[in-house]
Amino acid sequence: MKSLNSLNLIWNNFKDPQRVKFLVKLIKKEIESLGKSLNLMEFCGGHTHVILKYGIDELLKDYVNFVHGPGCPVCVIALERVDLALELAKKPEILLCSYGDLMRVPGSKGHTLVSLRAEGYSIKAVSSSLETLKVAKEFPEKKIIFFAIGFETTAPHTAVLIKEAYKNKIDNLFVISNHILAVKVLDFLLKSEKKPFVEAIIGPGHVSTITGSKIYESIVKEHNIPIVISGFEPLDLLQAIYLIVKQKRENRCEVEVQYTRSVTKEGNPKAQALLEEVFIIRDRFPWRGFGDIPFSAYGINSKYEILDAEKRFPLDISKLEENPHCLCAKVIKGIKKPTDCKLFKKICTPQNPLGPCMVSSEGACLAYFKYKVGNLYV
Repeated sequence: MKSLNSLNLIWNNFKDPQRVKFLVKLIKKEIESLGKSLNLMEFCGGHTHVILKYGIDELLKDYVNFVHGPGCPVCVIALERVDLALELAKKPEILLCSYGDLMRVPGSKGHTLVSLRAEGYSIKAVSSSLETLKVAKEFPEKKIIFFAIGFETTAPHTAVLIKEAYKNKIDNLFVISNHILAVKVLDFLLKSEKKPFVEAIIGPGHVSTITGSKIYESIVKEHNIPIVISGFEPLDLLQAIYLIVKQKRENRCEVEVQYTRSVTKEGNPKAQALLEEVFIIRDRFPWRGFGDIPFSAYGINSKYEILDAEKRFPLDISKLEENPHCLCAKVIKGIKKPTDCKLFKKICTPQNPLGPCMVSSEGACLAYFKYKVGNLYV
């Protein structure tokens, strides 16, 4: 019988059917030796989409129950932060920029940045943080605010923008940081009273290229739960699942890296140094579905506070209750699946999203709609 190493995962062979069949057979054999199915959380929304797109959940049906985690930054942005973006965008002197997915996330009154733009407000979707430098030069009469969002993956890009704007003394460009720390929400979720029952975690690949794998060691030790960091191809995920199952069978509990072509133990020291220079860790920050999580987000360092839009344009946005009919807050906590929501595919669709999980390209609800309902409806 072939060994796992004989799979020889090379760049152009991540979807090889024979290797898929081999790994699926291997995983099932290992799980059968455990004598029970495995509850496995994939933290990252990108992993959720790969699992459903390629039918990995169906291939491993009755062997692995996939629990979807909070690894989508658009999905976990708190309602009051969306309202903050909407209120700032209404100011006549401001041109608000952000990434495309955020544009369609509804605020507390149902408005989105897209709907405000249709009403004539100055709002622009950008594909990168540095694109806002060009916007600031094109519209010198406007106060440009970049509404930054993302985990540790995109935070270095925002840090570069802040440094460039500061160095070049661009006086009409400002930033609001909504950058959040993946490891903090994972730890918070595992400590919460209403946590999902999971026996192992597929760790986020992109985040871990920045943080390194060592950042998860304390979580593994405290919660006695294996974490294997995976890439984003079908064979990546199947190999990661195999490594998890192997740990469970051998009664081990460790951090392992399947995504070795991108992730190291130490991570990216240059990116980490950049984050430490430009940002501070906020005392607390609101997350959708979780409330305030201590030390879970980046704020802008006092050296660069001249660019901090939260200080330049202060607004008092009150905390509001989520739509009680929308289950996004429970989906991102792994407590519910999108199909448990009564609004799913009936009232809430990609064309008419009521919650961020149907908006984001990494959202679980969108994944279920695309790959469970069928592409015909997208």
